[in-house]
Amino acid sequence: MTSPPERATSRHSPARAANTLPQHSGGAGSDEVVELGDLGPWRPRLVATDLDGTLLTRHGTVSDRTRAAIDASWAAGVPVVGVTGRGPRLLDSVRTALGGRGIGVLAQGGFVVAFGDTPAEDEVLRTVGLPRDEAQAVIDAIEAVTGELVLAVEDAATQSEALSPLRVQHGFDWPYPEPADLLPRHDVLPAGPVLKVFLRSETLGQDELLALARSVIDPSTAEVTHAGLGFIEVLPPGITKASGLAVALERFGVPMSDVLVFGDMPNDLPMITAVGEAGGRSVAVANAHPAVLAAATDRTSGHDVDGVARYLEALQA
Repeated sequence: MTSPPERATSRHSPARAANTLPQHSGGAGSDEVVELGDLGPWRPRLVATDLDGTLLTRHGTVSDRTRAAIDASWAAGVPVVGVTGRGPRLLDSVRTALGGRGIGVLAQGGFVVAFGDTPAEDEVLRTVGLPRDEAQAVIDAIEAVTGELVLAVEDAATQSEALSPLRVQHGFDWPYPEPADLLPRHDVLPAGPVLKVFLRSETLGQDELLALARSVIDPSTAEVTHAGLGFIEVLPPGITKASGLAVALERFGVPMSDVLVFGDMPNDLPMITAVGEAGGRSVAVANAHPAVLAAATDRTSGHDVDGVARYLEALQA
Protein backbone atom coordinates (compact mmCIF):
# COMPACT_ATOMS: atom_id res chain seq x y z
CA MET A 1 0.00 0.00 0.00
CA THR A 2 1.41 3.40 -1.01
CA SER A 3 1.67 5.96 1.75
CA PRO A 4 -0.02 9.31 1.12
CA PRO A 5 2.32 12.11 0.10
CA GLU A 6 3.81 14.17 2.87
CA ARG A 7 2.00 17.50 3.12
CA ALA A 8 4.25 20.50 3.42
CA THR A 9 4.71 22.02 6.84
CA SER A 10 7.05 24.71 8.27
CA ARG A 11 8.92 25.77 5.09
CA HIS A 12 5.81 25.11 3.01
CA SER A 13 3.23 26.80 5.16
CA PRO A 14 -0.55 26.30 4.94
CA ALA A 15 -2.39 28.07 2.17
CA ARG A 16 -2.46 31.83 2.31
CA ALA A 17 -5.73 33.68 1.94
CA ALA A 18 -7.16 33.21 -1.52
CA ASN A 19 -7.21 36.96 -2.22
CA THR A 20 -3.52 37.62 -1.60
CA LEU A 21 -0.53 37.07 -3.83
CA PRO A 22 2.81 35.78 -2.59
CA GLN A 23 5.39 38.27 -1.44
CA HIS A 24 7.90 39.35 -4.07
CA SER A 25 11.09 40.61 -2.47
CA GLY A 26 12.12 44.08 -3.58
CA GLY A 27 15.27 44.07 -5.70
CA ALA A 28 17.63 46.75 -6.93
CA GLY A 29 15.63 49.64 -8.33
CA SER A 30 12.36 48.64 -6.66
CA ASP A 31 12.12 52.03 -4.93
CA GLU A 32 13.78 54.09 -7.68
CA VAL A 33 11.73 56.99 -9.02
CA VAL A 34 12.11 57.70 -12.74
CA GLU A 35 11.19 61.12 -14.07
CA LEU A 36 8.99 60.47 -17.10
CA GLY A 37 8.82 63.81 -18.87
CA ASP A 38 6.67 64.18 -21.99
CA LEU A 39 5.38 60.79 -23.16
CA GLY A 40 4.20 62.13 -26.52
CA PRO A 41 0.76 61.86 -28.19
CA TRP A 42 0.56 58.07 -28.44
CA ARG A 43 -2.16 56.49 -26.31
CA PRO A 44 -2.96 52.78 -25.82
CA ARG A 45 -6.24 51.00 -26.42
CA LEU A 46 -5.29 48.30 -23.91
CA VAL A 47 -2.85 47.99 -20.99
CA ALA A 48 -1.18 44.64 -20.27
CA THR A 49 0.91 44.21 -17.16
CA ASP A 50 2.85 41.59 -15.29
CA LEU A 51 1.88 41.31 -11.62
CA ASP A 52 4.70 40.25 -9.26
CA GLY A 53 7.58 42.68 -9.34
CA THR A 54 5.74 45.02 -11.70
CA LEU A 55 2.18 46.00 -10.79
CA LEU A 56 2.34 44.77 -7.19
CA THR A 57 4.44 45.91 -4.27
CA ARG A 58 6.99 43.58 -2.69
CA HIS A 59 4.21 42.53 -0.29
CA GLY A 60 2.09 41.21 -3.15
CA THR A 61 -0.49 43.99 -2.88
CA VAL A 62 -2.00 46.59 -5.19
CA SER A 63 -1.40 50.03 -3.68
CA ASP A 64 -4.20 52.58 -3.46
CA ARG A 65 -2.44 54.71 -6.07
CA THR A 66 -2.13 51.80 -8.46
CA ARG A 67 -5.75 50.77 -7.93
CA ALA A 68 -6.86 54.32 -8.73
CA ALA A 69 -4.78 54.34 -11.93
CA ILE A 70 -6.27 51.00 -13.04
CA ASP A 71 -9.79 52.27 -12.34
CA ALA A 72 -9.09 55.45 -14.30
CA SER A 73 -7.86 53.40 -17.26
CA TRP A 74 -11.04 51.34 -17.31
CA ALA A 75 -13.13 54.50 -16.94
CA ALA A 76 -11.39 55.89 -20.03
CA GLY A 77 -12.34 52.79 -22.00
CA VAL A 78 -8.87 51.20 -21.86
CA PRO A 79 -9.00 47.64 -20.45
CA VAL A 80 -6.25 46.41 -18.12
CA VAL A 81 -5.14 42.79 -18.61
CA GLY A 82 -2.98 41.00 -16.05
CA VAL A 83 -0.37 38.69 -17.59
CA THR A 84 1.28 36.53 -14.95
CA GLY A 85 3.23 33.37 -14.34
CA ARG A 86 0.84 32.49 -11.51
CA GLY A 87 -0.99 29.24 -12.13
CA PRO A 88 -4.80 28.93 -12.13
CA ARG A 89 -4.68 27.52 -8.60
CA LEU A 90 -4.09 31.18 -7.66
CA LEU A 91 -6.89 32.52 -9.84
CA ASP A 92 -8.74 34.12 -6.92
CA SER A 93 -5.69 36.18 -6.00
CA VAL A 94 -5.24 37.30 -9.61
CA ARG A 95 -8.93 38.19 -9.82
CA THR A 96 -8.56 40.36 -6.71
CA ALA A 97 -5.43 42.09 -8.02
CA LEU A 98 -7.27 42.98 -11.23
CA GLY A 99 -10.46 44.07 -9.50
CA GLY A 100 -12.40 41.16 -10.98
CA ARG A 101 -12.58 42.80 -14.41
CA GLY A 102 -11.51 41.87 -17.90
CA ILE A 103 -9.17 39.02 -18.69
CA GLY A 104 -6.40 37.30 -16.77
CA VAL A 105 -3.55 35.57 -18.59
CA LEU A 106 -2.02 33.03 -16.20
CA ALA A 107 0.65 30.31 -16.26
CA GLN A 108 2.88 32.32 -18.63
CA GLY A 109 0.07 32.25 -21.19
CA GLY A 110 -1.09 28.66 -20.77
CA PHE A 111 -4.36 29.52 -19.01
CA VAL A 112 -6.47 32.50 -20.08
CA VAL A 113 -9.77 33.42 -18.43
CA ALA A 114 -12.39 36.11 -18.96
CA PHE A 115 -13.75 37.10 -15.57
CA GLY A 116 -17.49 36.88 -15.06
CA ASP A 117 -19.62 38.73 -12.55
CA THR A 118 -19.06 35.72 -10.29
CA PRO A 119 -16.39 32.98 -10.39
CA ALA A 120 -19.03 30.57 -11.65
CA GLU A 121 -19.47 32.79 -14.70
CA ASP A 122 -15.77 32.88 -15.63
CA GLU A 123 -15.02 31.78 -19.19
CA VAL A 124 -11.81 29.85 -19.82
CA LEU A 125 -10.42 30.95 -23.18
CA ARG A 126 -7.29 28.80 -23.22
CA THR A 127 -5.80 25.92 -21.30
CA VAL A 128 -2.76 23.94 -22.47
CA GLY A 129 -0.82 21.07 -20.91
CA LEU A 130 2.44 19.28 -21.72
CA PRO A 131 2.14 15.45 -21.90
CA ARG A 132 4.06 13.59 -19.24
CA ASP A 133 6.42 11.80 -21.61
CA GLU A 134 7.31 15.05 -23.35
CA ALA A 135 7.92 16.78 -20.00
CA GLN A 136 10.19 13.92 -18.94
CA ALA A 137 12.15 14.10 -22.20
CA VAL A 138 12.72 17.83 -21.71
CA ILE A 139 13.88 17.32 -18.13
CA ASP A 140 16.28 14.57 -19.25
CA ALA A 141 17.72 16.76 -22.02
CA ILE A 142 18.29 19.71 -19.68
CA GLU A 143 19.87 17.56 -16.97
CA ALA A 144 22.28 16.16 -19.55
CA VAL A 145 23.93 19.61 -19.67
CA THR A 146 23.23 20.92 -16.18
CA GLY A 147 23.55 17.89 -13.94
CA GLU A 148 20.78 16.69 -11.65
CA LEU A 149 18.07 19.23 -10.86
CA VAL A 150 15.30 19.42 -8.28
CA LEU A 151 11.76 19.77 -9.61
CA ALA A 152 8.23 20.82 -8.83
CA VAL A 153 5.16 20.47 -11.01
CA GLU A 154 1.77 22.03 -11.58
CA ASP A 155 -0.52 19.12 -12.49
CA ALA A 156 -2.80 20.06 -15.41
CA ALA A 157 -5.50 17.74 -14.07
CA THR A 158 -5.91 19.86 -10.92
CA GLN A 159 -5.25 23.27 -12.43
CA SER A 160 -8.81 24.49 -12.01
CA GLU A 161 -8.86 23.72 -8.28
CA ALA A 162 -8.22 26.85 -6.23
CA LEU A 163 -5.07 26.51 -4.12
CA SER A 164 -4.58 22.90 -5.19
CA PRO A 165 -1.20 21.63 -3.94
CA LEU A 166 1.91 21.67 -6.06
CA ARG A 167 3.83 18.45 -6.51
CA VAL A 168 7.23 19.30 -5.05
CA GLN A 169 10.37 17.18 -4.79
CA HIS A 170 12.02 17.04 -1.38
CA GLY A 171 14.72 19.69 -1.31
CA PHE A 172 13.19 22.08 -3.87
CA ASP A 173 12.65 24.79 -1.25
CA TRP A 174 9.50 26.24 -2.76
CA PRO A 175 9.56 29.96 -1.84
CA TYR A 176 5.88 30.60 -1.17
CA PRO A 177 3.55 29.61 1.69
CA GLU A 178 1.01 27.64 -0.30
CA PRO A 179 -0.11 23.99 -0.29
CA ALA A 180 2.51 21.53 -1.54
CA ASP A 181 2.78 17.75 -1.54
CA LEU A 182 6.43 16.84 -0.83
CA LEU A 183 7.32 13.80 -2.92
CA PRO A 184 10.32 11.66 -3.84
CA ARG A 185 11.78 12.41 -7.27
CA HIS A 186 10.15 9.47 -9.08
CA ASP A 187 6.66 10.53 -7.94
CA VAL A 188 6.77 14.23 -8.78
CA LEU A 189 5.56 13.98 -12.39
CA PRO A 190 1.86 12.98 -12.45
CA ALA A 191 0.48 10.36 -14.81
CA GLY A 192 -1.14 12.97 -17.06
CA PRO A 193 -0.15 16.31 -18.60
CA VAL A 194 1.52 19.08 -16.64
CA LEU A 195 0.84 22.79 -16.82
CA LYS A 196 4.42 23.64 -15.81
CA VAL A 197 7.62 22.05 -14.60
CA PHE A 198 9.88 24.08 -12.30
CA LEU A 199 13.59 23.17 -12.25
CA ARG A 200 16.07 24.35 -9.63
CA SER A 201 19.83 23.81 -9.52
CA GLU A 202 21.91 23.69 -6.35
CA THR A 203 24.94 25.07 -8.20
CA LEU A 204 23.70 27.18 -11.14
CA GLY A 205 22.05 30.59 -11.05
CA GLN A 206 18.75 31.09 -12.84
CA ASP A 207 20.25 32.96 -15.82
CA GLU A 208 22.95 30.35 -16.36
CA LEU A 209 20.46 27.53 -15.94
CA LEU A 210 18.11 29.13 -18.45
CA ALA A 211 20.89 29.62 -21.01
CA LEU A 212 21.92 25.97 -20.74
CA ALA A 213 18.32 24.79 -21.02
CA ARG A 214 17.75 26.88 -24.13
CA SER A 215 20.91 25.49 -25.68
CA VAL A 216 19.33 22.03 -25.82
CA ILE A 217 15.56 22.68 -25.95
CA ASP A 218 14.05 23.97 -29.18
CA PRO A 219 10.93 26.14 -28.74
CA SER A 220 9.05 23.67 -30.95
CA THR A 221 9.56 21.11 -28.16
CA ALA A 222 8.94 23.30 -25.11
CA GLU A 223 9.28 26.86 -23.89
CA VAL A 224 11.73 27.54 -21.07
CA THR A 225 11.90 30.77 -19.11
CA HIS A 226 12.36 32.19 -15.63
CA ALA A 227 10.51 34.75 -13.53
CA GLY A 228 13.34 35.80 -11.23
CA LEU A 229 12.53 33.29 -8.50
CA GLY A 230 15.72 31.22 -8.58
CA PHE A 231 14.50 28.45 -10.89
CA ILE A 232 13.42 27.99 -14.50
CA GLU A 233 10.05 26.92 -15.88
CA VAL A 234 9.26 24.42 -18.64
CA LEU A 235 6.03 25.06 -20.54
CA PRO A 236 4.25 23.55 -23.56
CA PRO A 237 5.58 24.72 -26.95
CA GLY A 238 4.17 28.05 -28.03
CA ILE A 239 3.13 29.02 -24.51
CA THR A 240 4.49 32.48 -23.72
CA LYS A 241 3.07 35.67 -22.33
CA ALA A 242 2.91 36.97 -25.91
CA SER A 243 0.72 34.12 -27.14
CA GLY A 244 -1.47 34.36 -24.04
CA LEU A 245 -1.83 38.11 -24.47
CA ALA A 246 -2.83 37.51 -28.11
CA VAL A 247 -5.83 35.50 -26.88
CA ALA A 248 -6.94 38.45 -24.74
CA LEU A 249 -6.40 40.93 -27.58
CA GLU A 250 -8.56 38.86 -29.91
CA ARG A 251 -11.41 38.99 -27.40
CA PHE A 252 -11.09 42.78 -27.03
CA GLY A 253 -10.50 43.36 -30.75
CA VAL A 254 -7.28 45.30 -30.11
CA PRO A 255 -4.11 44.85 -32.22
CA MET A 256 -0.70 44.43 -30.58
CA SER A 257 0.28 47.85 -31.98
CA ASP A 258 -2.21 49.55 -29.64
CA VAL A 259 -0.95 47.87 -26.46
CA LEU A 260 0.97 49.40 -23.56
CA VAL A 261 2.79 46.60 -21.72
CA PHE A 262 4.75 46.55 -18.44
CA GLY A 263 7.17 43.88 -17.22
CA ASP A 264 10.27 43.07 -15.21
CA MET A 265 11.63 39.56 -15.85
CA PRO A 266 12.71 37.28 -18.74
CA ASN A 267 9.29 35.61 -18.78
CA ASP A 268 7.92 39.04 -19.81
CA LEU A 269 10.29 39.35 -22.77
CA PRO A 270 8.02 37.63 -25.34
CA MET A 271 5.21 40.15 -24.79
CA ILE A 272 7.64 43.06 -24.36
CA THR A 273 9.21 42.17 -27.71
CA ALA A 274 5.94 41.42 -29.52
CA VAL A 275 4.39 44.73 -28.49
CA GLY A 276 7.52 46.72 -29.31
CA GLU A 277 7.92 45.12 -32.74
CA ALA A 278 4.25 45.77 -33.55
CA GLY A 279 4.62 49.47 -32.82
CA GLY A 280 3.06 49.49 -29.36
CA ARG A 281 4.84 50.66 -26.24
CA SER A 282 6.73 48.38 -23.83
CA VAL A 283 7.83 49.66 -20.44
CA ALA A 284 10.28 48.13 -17.97
CA VAL A 285 10.02 48.99 -14.29
CA ALA A 286 13.28 50.28 -12.76
CA ASN A 287 13.85 47.00 -10.90
CA ALA A 288 13.64 44.94 -14.10
CA HIS A 289 16.12 42.31 -15.25
CA PRO A 290 18.84 43.78 -17.52
CA ALA A 291 17.45 41.91 -20.54
CA VAL A 292 14.04 43.51 -20.03
CA LEU A 293 15.52 46.98 -19.53
CA ALA A 294 17.39 46.53 -22.81
CA ALA A 295 14.37 45.26 -24.76
CA ALA A 296 11.69 47.69 -23.55
CA THR A 297 10.96 50.90 -25.44
CA ASP A 298 10.55 52.90 -22.23
CA ARG A 299 11.21 52.82 -18.49
CA THR A 300 9.26 53.74 -15.36
CA SER A 301 9.77 53.77 -11.60
CA GLY A 302 10.19 50.64 -9.50
CA HIS A 303 7.32 48.46 -8.38
CA ASP A 304 7.53 49.60 -4.76
CA VAL A 305 6.94 53.23 -5.75
CA ASP A 306 3.98 52.63 -8.07
CA GLY A 307 5.90 52.61 -11.35
CA VAL A 308 2.94 51.36 -13.40
CA ALA A 309 0.59 53.88 -11.80
CA ARG A 310 3.01 56.77 -12.39
CA TYR A 311 3.22 55.91 -16.08
CA LEU A 312 -0.54 55.55 -16.47
CA GLU A 313 -1.09 58.84 -14.65
CA ALA A 314 1.30 60.60 -17.03
CA LEU A 315 -0.67 59.26 -20.01
CA GLN A 316 -4.01 60.12 -18.42
CA ALA A 317 -3.00 63.70 -17.56
